[in-house]
Amino acid sequence: MTDSLEQLRRCHFAVDLGAARTRVYVKGAGLVVDQPSVAAVNTRTGALIAVGEFAERMMGRTPDYIRVVRPVSGGTVVDIEMAQRMLRQLLGDKVRRALRRKPVLRAAACTPHDADPLAQRATIETLVGLGARRVELVDTLIAAAVGCGLPVEQPEATMIMVCGAAATQLAVLSLGSVVNAVRIPVGGEAIDQAIVQHLRLRHELTLPSQSVRPLQLALSGNGLTPHGPESTEIHGLDVATGLARSVQVDTAAVRDAIQTPLTAVVDGIGKVLRDCPPDLVADLADRGIMMVGGSALLPGFDQMLRHATGMPVHIAERPDVCAALGVGAMLEGRIAPISLYSSDNRTDPLDDRTDPLDD
Repeated sequence: MTDSLEQLRRCHFAVDLGAARTRVYVKGAGLVVDQPSVAAVNTRTGALIAVGEFAERMMGRTPDYIRVVRPVSGGTVVDIEMAQRMLRQLLGDKVRRALRRKPVLRAAACTPHDADPLAQRATIETLVGLGARRVELVDTLIAAAVGCGLPVEQPEATMIMVCGAAATQLAVLSLGSVVNAVRIPVGGEAIDQAIVQHLRLRHELTLPSQSVRPLQLALSGNGLTPHGPESTEIHGLDVATGLARSVQVDTAAVRDAIQTPLTAVVDGIGKVLRDCPPDLVADLADRGIMMVGGSALLPGFDQMLRHATGMPVHIAERPDVCAALGVGAMLEGRIAPISLYSSDNRTDPLDDRTDPLDD
């Protein structure tokens, strides 16, 4: 995994393959793709029927010969061929033609901090199948920190929490590198599953997969605090009769069900801080934790962490696209390493040379 900014400046596009959504940043054009990582395939002919949002709406509503798949799981490509087909469709003909005109197409990809060599190889092969001659891997933690404006290149501590669909990554960063990190197998999917299990056990109601998010939105405002709404109406399938039924759900009980998986996140924060140097922990006491990722938008999640840790907790301005925007900033050359001459206002004697990387 490389952190060379010079190598990243050579890249023409970057891909953030997430378990929930896929995002593509094209140099000079910005974020061109932000779609769910879902594809629908006709099992009789092998034809790709739909990708992205349209394919996601098909989940649970398809006949037997249509299969809806997710080629990415936990930030790792589990089906290389399907991931390539999905990316080609998401990019569209116009963007692919523009990329094919590059003499040597170079790509960058975000990968989890603890990705093993096989997972990294799967990501590389996916982009090579799209025509990339060289692929640079970027740590998702670094990319997300850059995307939300944290001073990752400075000799001071910053703490980032990437709340993904399959897992939550926590890390303390300094001088452009990860000082300490931990991966917690709790994400948006675990929270969804906790809600589904609660409704099944308490109300004998099976909740359709498309109804989990609206229930979380019903907890808007102070959803995970006692000041949230007292109840909300939910439509689902009765476990005993198999008929449609509506129930009034006590949101206080839903909050308790959600708290169980979120407790692991609080424990992970303590683990990361215990293994960090004291000087960095002192920086974090004032700066706090920056939350990014789609699950960071869960109503009241930041308040719960603030109460449990006693540290300031902030949510990025666009938490769901921070990683893609961060690696895009590296491609555009907007991120520069620390200059050794900045302290005494001297100029770098190498500044006047011609940069062979500039195209």
